[in-house]
Amino acid sequence: MKLDKRLVERRVDKIAEEGVEFVTGAHIGVTHSAADLLSSFDAVLLATGATWPRDLSIEGRQLEGVHFAMDFLTDSTKSLLSKRGGISAAGKRVVVIGGGDTGNDCIGTSVRQGAASVTNFELLPQPPRERAADNPWPQYPRVYRIDYGHEEVISRWGKDPRIYSISAKRFLGNSRGHLCGIETVRVQWTREAGRWSMEEVEGSKEVVEADLVFLAMGFLGPENKVIEELGVRQGSRSNVETGEGSYRTSVEKVFAAGDCRRGQSLVVWGINEGRMAASEMDTWLRNKQAACDQSRLIN
Repeated sequence: MKLDKRLVERRVDKIAEEGVEFVTGAHIGVTHSAADLLSSFDAVLLATGATWPRDLSIEGRQLEGVHFAMDFLTDSTKSLLSKRGGISAAGKRVVVIGGGDTGNDCIGTSVRQGAASVTNFELLPQPPRERAADNPWPQYPRVYRIDYGHEEVISRWGKDPRIYSISAKRFLGNSRGHLCGIETVRVQWTREAGRWSMEEVEGSKEVVEADLVFLAMGFLGPENKVIEELGVRQGSRSNVETGEGSYRTSVEKVFAAGDCRRGQSLVVWGINEGRMAASEMDTWLRNKQAACDQSRLIN
């Protein structure tokens, strides 16, 4: 959502002109089998990302209006390109549950689509404006920040959209099965022996009105369908396992790169991993071809 789609289309067209074939509407494991991939190509790269979202399994989860954050963001991008309708925040009271880059993108997109209001639930307490004593340099600074989505809400309504130390208990719906609110409770965090614990604040229950909820609570790892079909080994965090300093998986001629291999990370890591994996695949294919040529000469 952050890049003009004309720039994206220009780059896609350039790559296609260089000989890359894009097969759209292909869902490996659903519309195309993983076995066909292995039999049809000399090498396969898994670059599926880590898009398996963490869910919020509370009462009312099935109500219309409760969506995963990425479903909303993907739908928004598709609507920009095709001009077809999808999930829209226009005129809606939006609540984003969870922070991070994904939650921030949902906030900014909702503002730009013309939401009636945008609120952001954060389970954790508000971070300090400066480093705490237990967060020294060179650790990543866990401090209060205002990102572009928050800025746009502040510019539109005059206040930060974030509510800290709040937990959603159940989604409330109307007689038509549409979301109309969220029952919440405030939480309190305490630290003992270096470990944080959370407890609900008695008497803090309240209802926040909402027409749309976007769940942006992080990701559990890559989608498993294609990985299971290929029989690729996964690590303890469900990421695709590769050798140290390598992008080769446990399955012959299958490689992996990006978030599906290293976990959720920054786009610069995705770019680097794509380049490094391509280099290793090229070397592997060249060596394989050289071995075949040598074998033919001997025979």
